[in-house]
Amino acid sequence: MSTTNTSGRRKTAIARIYLKDGNGAITVNGRDYKTYFPTLPLQYIVTQSTEVTESTGKFDVVVNVSGGGVKGQAEAVRLAIAKAIVELDPEKKTSLRAKGLMTRDDRMVERKKPGRKKARKKFQFSKR
Repeated sequence: MSTTNTSGRRKTAIARIYLKDGNGAITVNGRDYKTYFPTLPLQYIVTQSTEVTESTGKFDVVVNVSGGGVKGQAEAVRLAIAKAIVELDPEKKTSLRAKGLMTRDDRMVERKKPGRKKARKKFQFSKR
């Protein structure tokens, strides 16, 4: 099998992955994913796509991720892995879609407006 590459995005985080046959090693920006994402919930998010499709330990994943925060990066990696698994085996799309892992979450931070403190918050009003 050749290498399959896909990308996933969440907020401003962009993850590009290269998926190939292997023993389940996930490398994120040159480090093991357990050191890059130190907390258990983030590690679960990263491996969720492989657990749902019962393909844990079948693929090696090399990830380049940039932008955003750690949670956004973990969710971008999850989407990219799910897209790569579907590219290899289209029949697994239904199980991933049922868990909501095939949908790109397009919510972004609202921009700051002029004359305001933040996007919607106003400056403090002083009557006198």
